[in-house]
Amino acid sequence: MTFSLSRRQAFSALFAFAAFSLAPAAVAAQEKSLAVGMASVFTTLDPHEDSNSPNNAASRHIFDSLINRGPNAENLPQLATEWRAIDDTHWEFKLREDVKFHDGTDFDAEDVIASLLRARDKPTQSFAAYTRNIADVTTPDPHTVVVETTVPDPLILNSLSRIRIISADHAEDDVAAFDSGAAAVGTGPFKFVSYTPGDRLVLARNDDYFAGPAAWSEVTLRMIPDAGARLASLLSGELDVIEKLPAEGRERVESSDSLQVIRGQSTRIVYLGMDLSRDNSPFISGKDGAPLDGNPLKDARVRKAILMSINRPAIVERIMQGSGTVAHQFVAEDYFGHSENVEKVEYDPEGARKLLEEAGYPDGFRMTIHGPSGRYTNDSDVLQAVGQMLSRIGIETAVEVMPWSMYSGRYSEGEFSLFLGSWGVNTGEVSNPAIALVAAREEEKGTGRYNGGGIDDPEINSLLDKASATLDEGTREELLRKVSELTFNQTLLIPMHYESVVLGASKEIQMKPRGDQYTLVYEIKPAD
Repeated sequence: MTFSLSRRQAFSALFAFAAFSLAPAAVAAQEKSLAVGMASVFTTLDPHEDSNSPNNAASRHIFDSLINRGPNAENLPQLATEWRAIDDTHWEFKLREDVKFHDGTDFDAEDVIASLLRARDKPTQSFAAYTRNIADVTTPDPHTVVVETTVPDPLILNSLSRIRIISADHAEDDVAAFDSGAAAVGTGPFKFVSYTPGDRLVLARNDDYFAGPAAWSEVTLRMIPDAGARLASLLSGELDVIEKLPAEGRERVESSDSLQVIRGQSTRIVYLGMDLSRDNSPFISGKDGAPLDGNPLKDARVRKAILMSINRPAIVERIMQGSGTVAHQFVAEDYFGHSENVEKVEYDPEGARKLLEEAGYPDGFRMTIHGPSGRYTNDSDVLQAVGQMLSRIGIETAVEVMPWSMYSGRYSEGEFSLFLGSWGVNTGEVSNPAIALVAAREEEKGTGRYNGGGIDDPEINSLLDKASATLDEGTREELLRKVSELTFNQTLLIPMHYESVVLGASKEIQMKPRGDQYTLVYEIKPAD
C-alpha cells in the first residue's frame, strides 16, 4: 500500500517512531501554582459526553489519548508509542508500558478498548464524527491494540487523538461520577482536586507522569465568559493567563511592566448558518409580522444578498480590533482542501438590494438572528453589527444572544433561522468541518452533528463519502475542494472570519498559542 503524504494533512506516516514530547518533561518540578481565566464554560469532565472545544481542552489535563495532537495539528505519540496500517481497514498500535492511572492502577489495552467503544456507543453520539468508522477494537496482548475500521479512513489517527482514554473500571460510570471526581481518573499530567460547574476546575500535578512532571504544582482553570471580568482579574494579579484578551484592554496590558500580550493564528472559522430545510422558518416573517409564503433563505439569491450586505473587513478591523482575518471558505490558503474556485464575495449593499428584489423581496422581510454571548471573540458585538447591516438592505433584524450553555444545543439542533456558529478546524483540512457542518445529519454515519441549518446537498454528501474512504491524498484533496466550492458558491454557509489567538499573561510565564486555541497548562512554562 502506497501513501502520498503532505505537511498539511492531519494523517501521518504509516509508522510513527518519535520520542514523546510534552513541554513539562524538560521542566524541573516546582511548587508553583497557576491560575488561568478561560473564555468559555466547559460543561462536564466526562471526556466522552459532549465534544466541544472547552470540554475537550479541559479533559486533556486529566486524560491522555493514544495520539497527542501537537500545536500545529501534528500527530505525536502519547499512550501509543508507534502505529502502523496493517491493511486498508486495520491499524495496529503499540502501547506505552509502565503507565499508571492516577489511582495507581496499571494502564493496558483493555482501557483503550473500553474507552474507544464507550465514546463510539455513548447515547449522545457527540463523538460520532471521530468514532463512526470504528468497527471493532481488539488486542493480541496487553500492550497492543488493533483498530478495525468499516472503510479505509484517512483521518483515523486524527480521530483517535480526540478520544481520551479512561480506566476500564469506570467505563460504565455516568456523567455525575466524572464531575464529582470519582471517575475522573486518567493517566494525564494533572489529577482532579475539585470541580465547581460553571466556575472552576482545580488540579494537582501528577508527579509520576510518564512524560515528566508539569511546571505547576497546582492549577486552577476558572471559567469567566465575561471579557471585562477576565481582564480585571488579570490586571489585579488574580489570574496569570487569560484567553481572548479583549481589544479594549490590550494597550493597558502592553504598557504594564508585569504583563504581556501573546498572539497567534488559529484555524477557527466563524460563520452564519441558515435554516435551509423548513418551508416556513420560525424567526422570519413579513415586516407586518404576517407569515411569508415560503422560506426566503431557500433562495440562493437571498443568501448571497445577506453575504453581500455584511462588511466583513470592517467587522474584523473595528469590532474585533484586528483579531481575525476575513474568511471565504472553510480553510485559508495553503490548507488541505482550499479551493481557488470559491468566489470571494465583496461587500456590496446595493447589489444585495437588487438580489433581494430579483428574489421577490423588494421590501425585505423581518428576521431574528441568534448567537452566543462570550463564546467567540466579541460574538455579541459582531451579531449586532450584522443586524444593523442587514437592516440597511431592508431585512428588518432583531438580535438575540444567550449564554453558550443555553445556545449550543439549540443551534446544533436547528431551532433558529439565522445563527452564529464556529468550528475549530483542528485537522487543518476540509473534511473535519464539512462532515460536521454541511453533511446531511445521519446519526448512524456520524455526519451533520452540528448541521443546524439542515443542509442536505446530495452531491456534497456523495463527495464527503468518497473523501472519507479515499487514502490517496491527491484524489481526496480534489474531492474536498469540490465540497468547498459547492458549499460557499451556493452560500450554504456565510463565512465571516478566522479568529486570531490573543491572550494576556504575566511576564512570569512563556507559552506558544495553539492553532486549535486550546490553553493547555502543561505547555506553559515559567519564563526564563
